[in-house]
Amino acid sequence: MLTELRIANFALIERLTLTFTPGFQILTGETGAGKSILIDALALLVGGRASAEHIRADADEAELEAAFDLSGRGPAADRLREAGLIEPGEEQLIVRRVLARSGKNRVYLNGRLAAVAQLHTLAGAFLEIHGQHEQQALADPDRQLDVVDAFGRLQAERAAYGKRFTEWQGACREEAEAAKAAADRAAKEDLLRFQHQELSEAHLEAGEDERLESERRRLAHAEKLGQLSHEAYAALYEEEASVLGQLGSVMDRLKQLEQIDPDAADWVSSGAAASAQLRDLAQRVRDYRERIDHDPERLAQVEDRLERLHRLKKKYGGPSAGLDRVLARAAEVERALSLLDQGASQAATLRERVEETRRALDAAGARLTEARKKAAKKLEGRIVAELAALRMEQTRVQITVQPAADGEPGPTGMDRVEFRLSANPGEPLLPLAQVASGGELSRVMLAVKTVLADMDGVPVLIFDEVDAGIGGATAAVVGKRLKTLSRFHQVLCVTHLPQIASQADAHYLVEKSLVKKRTVTQVRRLDRAGREQEVARMLGGLAITDNVKQTAAEMLDDAGRDA
Repeated sequence: MLTELRIANFALIERLTLTFTPGFQILTGETGAGKSILIDALALLVGGRASAEHIRADADEAELEAAFDLSGRGPAADRLREAGLIEPGEEQLIVRRVLARSGKNRVYLNGRLAAVAQLHTLAGAFLEIHGQHEQQALADPDRQLDVVDAFGRLQAERAAYGKRFTEWQGACREEAEAAKAAADRAAKEDLLRFQHQELSEAHLEAGEDERLESERRRLAHAEKLGQLSHEAYAALYEEEASVLGQLGSVMDRLKQLEQIDPDAADWVSSGAAASAQLRDLAQRVRDYRERIDHDPERLAQVEDRLERLHRLKKKYGGPSAGLDRVLARAAEVERALSLLDQGASQAATLRERVEETRRALDAAGARLTEARKKAAKKLEGRIVAELAALRMEQTRVQITVQPAADGEPGPTGMDRVEFRLSANPGEPLLPLAQVASGGELSRVMLAVKTVLADMDGVPVLIFDEVDAGIGGATAAVVGKRLKTLSRFHQVLCVTHLPQIASQADAHYLVEKSLVKKRTVTQVRRLDRAGREQEVARMLGGLAITDNVKQTAAEMLDDAGRDA
């Protein structure tokens, strides 16, 4: 419930602090006193659109703050915790909004900076304002569908349908994406097949270009390589003064040294090892010399192959790309063609998935439709009974549940709900927006809220203009209905009618006065004497006689006895 409201420099309000209690709260005052200012302030505190015009003329900023106790019934606290707006264990929400002429407005939730959009999205969890705009919203088919679902407690059925709808949408989206991808691939099929043929016929091997480049260098320098290897072998072994020949002479001398001095044994071992290594080197050089092949025909083949590889690398990878990039492109082309070949079977699989999810969706939709029809029939009777109590005894109500106009499923079902009403005998049933006057629409709204009272978890309901177009006995009944509604919600109501005001648990008077030559709106809570005076004013206008005062007192007494 709303426990406190603080306003500073807002419109005609300089500074104001109000505390509220549970039950039925009434705001009254003469026309132009500023009752709508309080409603505007509360609307801004639940995410309404702000304007610099809201700021008092001599101030740079306006400040609005409200405290809500969320410890009572309803899911408001849970929704706010899920959104991260209040911490676990917190049962109070303090909303503060600062309006600045500079346009840099700020919102704080329990002292933490928040976004207006976030506040606006979740405001319905803790407060609803029902004015002329909201009453007109009741004529909207989507709002009427929500009313039927709330009355029928169809949250589980609606959630089950929503799950199936999401699955069907996902299957349709996947099929559409696959079809588009297949169409794109098909458009490129000729190019892909050409590339596949070109790359397949090339018989590419990883590292082939590097191996061929080494072979090309050897073939291109075969004569020089043969000469160098021959000279190296001759110097090592064949010449009279070869290295191995000289080393043999050295070994003879080292062996003689060893016979005289055993310390030279290591030298003999080192020499023997060096001799073995040099003989191995000479053998390898000889074998290399014999393998050298001066083959101009093979050189031409290698150069042709390298040129082909170079063209492929340039074409499929860029000037500096390696053969690995060409091989990667070959794999990509292979996969793309494979997908094209699989396209037909994949399309069939996806189509089957779409049809399967649509069958499940249709079944869930049919169950939801049937449940809605049953709920709508019961709701008709409840609303008719409430309207009869609100002095609309001749009113007929019909709630139709029909297939959506386009025949396609939507996120909330396959149905279009429409409230049809005939306010007078002999008149046809027509859509609510076409037949209801402002006063009738207000009573229909009140009837709906009363029927949903024990199902609606919103802690605070604010009614503005609920008394439009009514008076007398009807106003008294409306007051009693609002009083009844306050057993389930905290109800705040702006009214001009004494029949409604007399039913309140708490009565606030909105007054306008001059303070230091400035117009100021002030609000005060009335005691019993003050209430009698205000109800008498509402009854008698300027002529407040003793009889009028007596009537006001009796109205308050009667309301107290009915409570």
